[in-house]
Amino acid sequence: MTLKQRVTEDMKAAMRAKDAARLSAVRLLLAAMKQKEVDERVELTDADVLGIIDKMVKQRRESIAQYEKAARADLAAEIEAAIVEVLAAKALAALEHTGLDQLIVAGGVGANLTLRARLTVGARARGAQVYYPELELCTDNGAMIAFAAAKRLEHGSPVTGHRSRSGSFTVRPRWELQTLAAAG
Repeated sequence: MTLKQRVTEDMKAAMRAKDAARLSAVRLLLAAMKQKEVDERVELTDADVLGIIDKMVKQRRESIAQYEKAARADLAAEIEAAIVEVLAAKALAALEHTGLDQLIVAGGVGANLTLRARLTVGARARGAQVYYPELELCTDNGAMIAFAAAKRLEHGSPVTGHRSRSGSFTVRPRWELQTLAAAG
């Protein structure tokens, strides 16, 4: 089942459960997916859907920050709760679907204490274990990528073969680490 199909099934499940917050979040995601398909005239891949989800999570984080600045902590908490519920439901469903009993949380989202608590309780109820990095290691992936690139350039190790004259480079998703030479 593709991610697009799973999201559609999640909408149906939210409707059956009369879960308004989850239904709203899933409908927003489906609308963004449909918009991309129409705008770019493409059939979305799982990678496309993950990109849309990532973009939407970042947008919601920015919204939360704006609400908090405007002393609207009630709205910020409501948005955070909806996001946490969707992310936790997806992660726990993946555990069930795969039959695995271990979940690793990484990246900036791992710093969210509400999500940590929800995943820990949900995983425990399924006899699974969740692993989190130390909070100080939970950083934004973009920052980590930029730092890694800066270090490579600092050591005179540009990404050869993928770099243009303008200094830009092409994106290689799922770039296997074994193909990189050690920097410095």
